[in-house]
Amino acid sequence: MPKTMTPPQGVHFLERGWLSSNNILLVDRDQAVLIDTGYFSHAHQTLDLVKHHLNGRPLTAIINTHLHSDHCGGNAFLQAAFTNVTTWIPPGHAPFVRQWDALALGYVGTGQHCPPFISHNSLRVGHEFLIGDHTWQFFAAPGHDPHSFILFSPDTGICITADALWENGFGVVFPEIEGEEGFADVSASLDLIESLQPSVIFPGHGSPFTDVAGALTRARSRLTRFIEKPESHALYAAKVLVKFKLLELQRIERSAFSNWAISATHLEKLHHSYPRGLSFENWFEFICNDLVRSKAAEIAGDYFLNA
Repeated sequence: MPKTMTPPQGVHFLERGWLSSNNILLVDRDQAVLIDTGYFSHAHQTLDLVKHHLNGRPLTAIINTHLHSDHCGGNAFLQAAFTNVTTWIPPGHAPFVRQWDALALGYVGTGQHCPPFISHNSLRVGHEFLIGDHTWQFFAAPGHDPHSFILFSPDTGICITADALWENGFGVVFPEIEGEEGFADVSASLDLIESLQPSVIFPGHGSPFTDVAGALTRARSRLTRFIEKPESHALYAAKVLVKFKLLELQRIERSAFSNWAISATHLEKLHHSYPRGLSFENWFEFICNDLVRSKAAEIAGDYFLNA
C-alpha cells in the first residue's frame, strides 16, 4: 500500500504476482466480496489469503473484472469452498461460461488453463453496490479485453483498474491479436480513468499507486508506440504469453515447450504478423532466446527455465 494512502476499513488489497492477478477483498458485517481470484495453480493460496481476512466468515460474492485465466482461474476452487457464493462476470462472455467454451473464452488461444466455473449474474455498466460505508460503481473499460470492467469508489477515490492501467503501462491488447481494433478502446479507457479523478489505483498486477497522472502519461506513451509500430505490440504479446507459461511451469523440456506453443493459437496469429519470414519453429526459438537475453528465462541443457 502506498505510504500516503491507508486503506479504508473493510478494504483489503492482496498483492500477488504476475501469474495470479491481485485480489481485492471488500467486507462489512453482512458481505464479503472478492474481486478477481488469480490463476488456477494458485487457488489454494488464494483461498488461504481470503480465509485469513474473513476469520471464519463466508465469502458472499466473487466479481471478475474480466475472464482472463489469471483473474478467474480460482473461481471454481473458491466456489467449492464457499458453496453459497454468488459469482458476477462481464456479460459479453456469459454465454460461453454457461456452455463452457474454452476456445471462445480465449484459453485455447493463450495456451492457459481455467477450470470451468458457474456464473450467477452479469455485471452492468452504471450498476453500483454498497458495502460498508462505501459505494462502488461499475464501468466498461475495453481494450486489453473487449469485455473488461473497472470499479470506482467515489467515497474513497480508489479505482480498481484490473489490466486497463498499471503503474507502468497496461495489459496486452488481445483484440489486436485477433485482427480487431483494440488500441482506440485502450485510449478511451485511459480517458475514462482520468475522468474519474481517482486518488489511488488498485491495478491488476503490481502495487497500488497514487501517481495516477504519471501512470496515465506512461500508458499513453506506450500506446503511441504500439499504434505507430503494431509489430512491437505483437512481439510484446508473444513474449508475455511465453513468459506467463514459464511462470506457471517453471521448467519445461524444450521440445515439449515447442509443442505447447503450436497448440496456443494466439502465438500462431502473432507469428503471422512478424515481418522477417521465419518459420514458426524458428520464430518461437527467437522469442525464447529474447527472453533469455533479457534475463527473463534461462536455458539449461534441453530445458527452458523461468528466471
